[in-house]
Amino acid sequence: MNANFSPTIRQLRAFVQVHRLRKLSAAAEKLFVTQSAVSMLIRQLEEGLGARLFDRTTRSLQPTAAANDMLATAERILRDVDALSSGFRELSTLERGRVCVAITPSLAAFLLPNAIRSFVASHPQVRVVIDDCAPDQFVSRIIGEHVDFGVGTPERPGAEVDTEPLLRDHLAFVCLQDHPLAGARAVRWADLASHPVITVRPGYGIRPLIDVTAARAGVSLNVVNEVSFLATALWMTASGMGASIMPSAFARASGDASLRIRPISAPRVSRDVSVVTKRGRSLSAASENFIATLRRVLQMPPA
Repeated sequence: MNANFSPTIRQLRAFVQVHRLRKLSAAAEKLFVTQSAVSMLIRQLEEGLGARLFDRTTRSLQPTAAANDMLATAERILRDVDALSSGFRELSTLERGRVCVAITPSLAAFLLPNAIRSFVASHPQVRVVIDDCAPDQFVSRIIGEHVDFGVGTPERPGAEVDTEPLLRDHLAFVCLQDHPLAGARAVRWADLASHPVITVRPGYGIRPLIDVTAARAGVSLNVVNEVSFLATALWMTASGMGASIMPSAFARASGDASLRIRPISAPRVSRDVSVVTKRGRSLSAASENFIATLRRVLQMPPA
């Protein structure tokens, strides 16, 4: 036997069919190849193994003891190969699989529900897993490959991740209809100096963006409440505890008719929500399809 010889899948398939059918012609028909091709594959296998596998008679081929000993192993290998092929096919056609997404709770609440409903309706065998992480954990979840990708705004993206914009948003002033600034078409940063506001805690989420922009505008904000989640700031504003600063898309998604949402200008601050992936890592077919579904749903008008 050649010590460096490894049977090919084609050789094993030819061997198993000849063993079952006892004829080269029948095996060739089963494998959709020529009889000479089957004969060559068996010959290559015998030469590589250094053993005769079939005794040839005028009417049929009879397996040798070596062939009988080899049959169970060859069949098991082919079953495993077929199972592997079937598994990859199911993953590529989304007959099964998993999508794991990192996203902050605030973003998830208004970005994902419709997308997940649409995706699951089309691909019920694919499991969707949501990693609702804090903003300061977002990038590390992606880099550490705890998730397939993330949806959000990296605080410090760095060179280890790639971003593709999904939604362009801007900072807005959110207040009740009786607030002095509720009637303004746009609110300037300078207008905020004399009004108490609610926003997220220092160094967290959008807070660095708010602080830097206010400082550049020469404004000292009167922050009376600092929260961990935008959802908290939103219900506090709706309860009359003060106006808040947050991304406009999040405020609009709440659908609260009692709130007034005004863009903040001078300067206007845009904020991209992106699909974030680890640099150099390929996405599965399920992940690619989920992202396509998310993009399609976000382009639809609200119901």
